[in-house]
Amino acid sequence: MLEAKHLSYINIPTIDNIKASSDKKIYLQHDIFTVWKISIIFYTVFFYHTAYRRHCRHNLLYEGRTYQKVKLKLLTVCAIGTVLILCSGCGKAASDSASEYDESSYEAVTSASAESEAAATSQSETETEGESAMSGELLKNAEDLSQNISSTEAAEEATYCTSMDEVLNALCPAEISRKRNDAAYGNVTHIEYDSTTTGCKRGANILLPADYDTGKSYPVLYFLHGIFGDENSMINDGNNKIKEIVGNLKAEGLIDDIIVVFPNMYASSDPDLTPGFSPEQTAPYDNFINDLTNDLIPYIESNYSAMTDREHRGIIGFSMGGRETLFIGLSRSDLFAYIGAIAPAPGLTPAKDWAMEHAGQLAEDEAIVKNTDYMPELLMICCGTKDSVVGKYPLSYHEIFDRNGVSHLWYEVPDADHDSNAIRSGLFNFLIRWFADK
Repeated sequence: MLEAKHLSYINIPTIDNIKASSDKKIYLQHDIFTVWKISIIFYTVFFYHTAYRRHCRHNLLYEGRTYQKVKLKLLTVCAIGTVLILCSGCGKAASDSASEYDESSYEAVTSASAESEAAATSQSETETEGESAMSGELLKNAEDLSQNISSTEAAEEATYCTSMDEVLNALCPAEISRKRNDAAYGNVTHIEYDSTTTGCKRGANILLPADYDTGKSYPVLYFLHGIFGDENSMINDGNNKIKEIVGNLKAEGLIDDIIVVFPNMYASSDPDLTPGFSPEQTAPYDNFINDLTNDLIPYIESNYSAMTDREHRGIIGFSMGGRETLFIGLSRSDLFAYIGAIAPAPGLTPAKDWAMEHAGQLAEDEAIVKNTDYMPELLMICCGTKDSVVGKYPLSYHEIFDRNGVSHLWYEVPDADHDSNAIRSGLFNFLIRWFADK
């Protein structure tokens, strides 16, 4: 199980991104120098252009062919000069950055590879304190997910956990989110079930494995949507690539076949009540925990070949679904061993955002795993670095968990907004960790 002290912060631990981050300073220096050179070119051309224009006006040639030809020549010189400067600047920057990378990062990565091979034979390796960080890319099986990368340069850019043998891809790899000929993708079925919690019939979508067999038993993941959504929101949005990610990870051998359930999280007894930004309109989301535990899970496990133990049951959610996932996970860890929140919305703890004031489902010091006999095997939070909807609230949950000693994994998705980029990354990293030890 993950230890809280090992999971303080994870940013973008890949070799390419370590290199890119170290190159930023170099490119900035060359950018300033390049702008200065371009400015000289423009001012020179502008001076000659103005002088010649005055000469042409004096000789009544301003609108004639002579002026137009000279003007075209000046503009051509300006364009060629600018392109040459940019090329030389970028070339110099690339050369300098490549040199710097070769001398430090590449040497560190090469050294780390040698250390990793030695560790495979000796079963132990003493790491130099303060110089170890993790880096890597998608590997073809779960056992290859551990490789330590030593890099002082990387440690300057972000703090990584140093004693957990795992690799984090901040972005879902392209080969995992596209349709492939070597993978099989499951089918989606819509169901209705009777909810004793709401007194209504409620809908859900079920993604079954491509070769679903009633003679087998499958792990189950419950995937919760955001505010204003329903059971169709997550699976019907093609940008999320949920079917592709699940199918491709299975084809890679990184996960087992799995059933994914997409419920309608708005558990209201009043059919006329609609989602909105008021305490009354958001209350049905908080009521979903009762519908899930009392009605939906029993229905799924009675009608599908689902495993029924907590180690084979996971829950993940986006935005409002992420908030409810955290609440459900902390409250019912006896049911869910794997818990993931992607860009979780405010309201788990007291907060006030642009939309409303949230009373909070839990006080900050109550944001802990309630049943310590059933600690989560994985509690993950992630969010895009450019999230324009929930902002820094996911980070605040990470900080609250840190203060409360709650074991969790936190990372940011570079350049992602409140969008499918964050969703794909969160689902990918969640699934490979769920099945890594199985």
